[in-house]
Amino acid sequence: NIKVNKPTDQTSRWSSETNSPPQFLLLKLSKFCIVQTITFGKYEKTHVCNLKKFKVYGGLTEDNMLELLDGGLKNDSQPETLHLRHKMGAHPFACRYIKIVPLQSWGSSFNFTVWYVHLGGVSNWATVETAVKWMSRYRQIEAIRVCMKYLRQMNYRDSLECLKRESIIELEDPMLSRLYGYSIEGSYSNVEEFMDKAIEDGLLNSYVSKQHYKPTWRNINVPKPRPGMRGGHQMCLDSYSETIYLLGGWDGYQDLADLWTYHIPTNKWTLISEDAKVQGGPSARSCHKMCLDPERRQIFVLGRYLDVQLRSQSRLKSDFYVFNIESNEWTQITDDTSAMGGPRLIFDHQMCMDVSTRTLYVFGGRVLLPAHNDILDEENGGCSNAGVAEPLYSGLYSYHVSTNTWKLICSDISANDGLPSLKSRVGHSMLFHPVSRNLYIFAGQRNKDYLNDFFSYNIDTGGVEYICEEGLTKDGTCLPAAGFTQRATIDPELDEIYVLSGLSKDKDKRDENIQNSFWVYYIKDNKWSCVYKNENESGTAQYCCTAQNMEPCPRFAHQLVYDQVTKIHFLFGGNPGVSAIPKLRLDDFWKLHFNRRTNPQLQRQCKLLIRTFRYKELSLVNSLEALHFLQNEVRAVLDHDSPTECNEFQKLPEVIFQDDTNSEPISDRHTKIHKLRNQMFDQLSFFFPESMSSPR
Repeated sequence: NIKVNKPTDQTSRWSSETNSPPQFLLLKLSKFCIVQTITFGKYEKTHVCNLKKFKVYGGLTEDNMLELLDGGLKNDSQPETLHLRHKMGAHPFACRYIKIVPLQSWGSSFNFTVWYVHLGGVSNWATVETAVKWMSRYRQIEAIRVCMKYLRQMNYRDSLECLKRESIIELEDPMLSRLYGYSIEGSYSNVEEFMDKAIEDGLLNSYVSKQHYKPTWRNINVPKPRPGMRGGHQMCLDSYSETIYLLGGWDGYQDLADLWTYHIPTNKWTLISEDAKVQGGPSARSCHKMCLDPERRQIFVLGRYLDVQLRSQSRLKSDFYVFNIESNEWTQITDDTSAMGGPRLIFDHQMCMDVSTRTLYVFGGRVLLPAHNDILDEENGGCSNAGVAEPLYSGLYSYHVSTNTWKLICSDISANDGLPSLKSRVGHSMLFHPVSRNLYIFAGQRNKDYLNDFFSYNIDTGGVEYICEEGLTKDGTCLPAAGFTQRATIDPELDEIYVLSGLSKDKDKRDENIQNSFWVYYIKDNKWSCVYKNENESGTAQYCCTAQNMEPCPRFAHQLVYDQVTKIHFLFGGNPGVSAIPKLRLDDFWKLHFNRRTNPQLQRQCKLLIRTFRYKELSLVNSLEALHFLQNEVRAVLDHDSPTECNEFQKLPEVIFQDDTNSEPISDRHTKIHKLRNQMFDQLSFFFPESMSSPR
């Protein structure tokens, strides 16, 4: 039944007998294929038996399969296509069998149902044959390497050398073989030196990069003068001069036009201009965008929000400014970008700069229309969601600084003007990666819909890649929830995107959704990870009081900037969304540092592991010497602030009294020592990339 898509037929499905795993559906393909996608059809209505969580496996035979997907489906009537793992490294592999393993249905006590399955991929034999041969050869090599590892662990040296000679296959990288030699000889000092050198040479960088971040917030107390309370302001950070620039915003009563700088090393705010307009700069505004060119020391400013009653035709011009940092001067590039082929007056848009080509990219934002087209709504933190009868969204534009020219690259999907189109939105995030040449666009709001997609646009090729759609990645994993204000930054050097998710802009949900969460997207791995989450059910006002010294309260209309050199985020101001005090804005200033295990910390951890095994070996030979080594050498590399390490250390003296090694044969003692040294090597090898090590 699952071969035919009949969404209106309740009987056209596969159902498990129970809802208790293991249950599975095994599919045998008519021929070998490189299976790249799997599509699940559904019943025409939501159904309690739909799969909420499941796994997909595939392989050449039914008894030897690889995990291709760990994902889930939404409980709706729309078919879903998910991408399957189909490569090992750079090599595609073929499958003859696909196994679907349900883990959970949407109705917790109901059995599992699969309505329709469609597999997509490559079936051309010329391509598939290469993949089949590669996989067969790979399995043979891995089987031999597993045998080699077993022979080495059992100390069958002659058999191991014979297998190496006959197969001409290496068990592992020669460097790890050298480490194994030191380990098995009991040359612990050489093992420590080897690990120190490996860490210094960057061989363990991949391990370090996979460790979870530990966030640390710190409230920055700055003496006056300093910026006042506001939301809807703009900030940018110059890593070279270690300076943050802040312009404008809404203080709850009026728009602001002041320009400030914050010098990070001296912890000092400086008021550059109380009113930028007086110096030829932009007038008071909020919900504008500001972008820095660090090489030419220029700041560009575009857009603003206007209250409905101020939207006369003469005011709806999109003025565009540049601030020269060295000369401290403003220049108006144009009084209306739309007259130059650029966007009309917009707010809540996003703007990025490609420094190498001196090109600005502007995407999204809502176009401000004359007052007679608008319907009044309450002010919403300087970044109003005031409704319009027919909301108009701006597309993707580029501005080339050197030639002073604008170009419409992609229209909004509603335009129908023959140009490529993107779904425009407001309140989204857009980041530029100068190496991959991609704009990364995430989330936002369109009309009353909170978007939860994530895609990239290549500025050189015009190609669009949808990384996540409807809150799910291609492999079915989740990303930050829709409906919350998010601020995003990027680190091109680490290939990481950071997203701080805060308060919902929906007035009806603000007091319900009190949360701060911080997510990291690892670009190379195409993986999201929530590294920090703090929820509170006591309401925003109480949250602000109880947690104000530990972390910033959830908010919207705030600004977050990132220093790519020091790897520190800075957050200022915003709207806490307190229903009882709707005009309240914030002026708190925070820094966020993410701690990840450093090289010295990793060196200490490796020394602790090595010395612990050395202590265990000594306890088999000389108890007094072992105890002395524990008290001095092991204790010297212990992290006394770590409860886990201290607890493990306190248990180590028990090792001396576990066995009476004096009465056992020497051969048994040698076997135990050999086993300990093997265990130490195996644990150390896990710090190295899998491509260097023996089968794990």
